Amino acid sequence: MVVAVDGPSGTDREWTSLVREAAAFWAAESERFAGYAIDYEVRPDAAEPDFVIEFVDVVPECDGASDAAGCAPLVTDSRQIDRPETVSIRTGFSDSSTITVIKHELGHTLGLTHNDAPADVMGSRMVLNTEPLPNATERDFAWDDPDFAVYVDSGSASDPEGFREQVRRALEYYEDDPPGVPTNLTFALVDDPDDAEIVVRPVETSPCGSGAASCGATTGWDPDGDGAVETYSTFRISLVDLDTDAVGWHVGYWLAFGFGAEPDHEKPPPFRDASYEERRSAWWE
Repeated sequence: MVVAVDGPSGTDREWTSLVREAAAFWAAESERFAGYAIDYEVRPDAAEPDFVIEFVDVVPECDGASDAAGCAPLVTDSRQIDRPETVSIRTGFSDSSTITVIKHELGHTLGLTHNDAPADVMGSRMVLNTEPLPNATERDFAWDDPDFAVYVDSGSASDPEGFREQVRRALEYYEDDPPGVPTNLTFALVDDPDDAEIVVRPVETSPCGSGAASCGATTGWDPDGDGAVETYSTFRISLVDLDTDAVGWHVGYWLAFGFGAEPDHEKPPPFRDASYEERRSAWWE
């Protein structure tokens, strides 16, 4: 089977080598899994190929799926083949994930379905990693958008109304576009923590370091599979036995951290070397 390769221009990726690796897998395993031997000749510019493997930004709709990683004809009879058949592979994946998708789609051209072995290749669901992306700590803004749902867990606070008012002051401060953080941030209070990107809560058992009055913790997504978060999805601010009038300052401090101003010198002025009194003042004015 002669396989041509149609890779996008303007990239330095070795598309042909990825196709060759996937083809080599099936050359070695087709008899075992498909019941017959297959031999591929990968020639990127072949004039009359049996298959063309094209790399595209968006895969054409495939069996009703509009966001597929790849698409290929399911060939169960040689009379179905109308040469050259096209196999579409979505770009944007890492090399290893791209090879996995090519293997999967070539498996369909051999007559294999999602219920066939090997399951790690032909399964309908698999984990795919993107090309390398900047980590969240390297990005100016590591959230999907600037609109945040906020849950304030004030039930166990000594002064619930005062607690909520302090949090509100911190949120309004950031809506006014202070220096050192992204602009156009908006916040909406919600009644369910599962609906919130940001959760503010007083805690009795501290998750913070020894002696810390507060801390913030982000969680997020690692689409390139390098073990580091690239995009934040949630932010939890924990406040440890704070005076009510200090709540707003601590929330504001950690919001700056979550919005990318991790070193103190990058945070807005109220959160740089503030004294005990300043943290309990109307710093937002």
